[in-house]
Amino acid sequence: MTGPDVVVLDYGSGNVRSAVRALERVGARVELTADPVRALGCDGLFVPGVGNFHACMAGLRAADGPRIIDVRLAGGRPVLGVCVGMQVLFEGSSEPSDRPLDGLSEWPGRVERLRAAVVPHMGWSTVEVPVGSTLFAGVEDERFYFVHSYAVPRWALPAPPGPMSVVAPRVTTATHGGSFVAAVENGPLAATQFHPEKSGDAGLALLENWVTSL
Repeated sequence: MTGPDVVVLDYGSGNVRSAVRALERVGARVELTADPVRALGCDGLFVPGVGNFHACMAGLRAADGPRIIDVRLAGGRPVLGVCVGMQVLFEGSSEPSDRPLDGLSEWPGRVERLRAAVVPHMGWSTVEVPVGSTLFAGVEDERFYFVHSYAVPRWALPAPPGPMSVVAPRVTTATHGGSFVAAVENGPLAATQFHPEKSGDAGLALLENWVTSL
């Protein structure tokens, strides 16, 4: 029996071979490609991100990433963003750039520099996981590997009013100097600020949770 079909979107964002290997280890059939047909048609799309927010946005735009992500989400097709691949899902970033570009605005909020005595935040940290998380099932109390200087400091999307016919986004936080958004689960769209593919057994368990849900 073969596992779910996962595409790691290859838009020039650093070395993503570790993500490919990790996803393969948890049972996915993985292809690293920028082919929009494959990215639209797969069971799950993994959007990596390493380095500068604006450079990642430029690479995504060149690979037709915004349209691919929009079309997938409109059809309820799962997308997982990681590190800067999470940050680009917000409205924009205060990170300096000669060519600043807006984010994808899937969620409200802006990426800001961490307010901490030591930046970047590099290493293992615990996270505060909301009740009912699917992504963190079984690893709620584990540590995950972060390497970043910028993050979204607060979640700005309110829960839907009235009876909970729509599940509110589940937001996980972490702390480095102050609290910041460490992960979001919002229907077919999920993202982590940390690198699950570099987070040992806990990260593999989280990726397996995602792959199993596809």
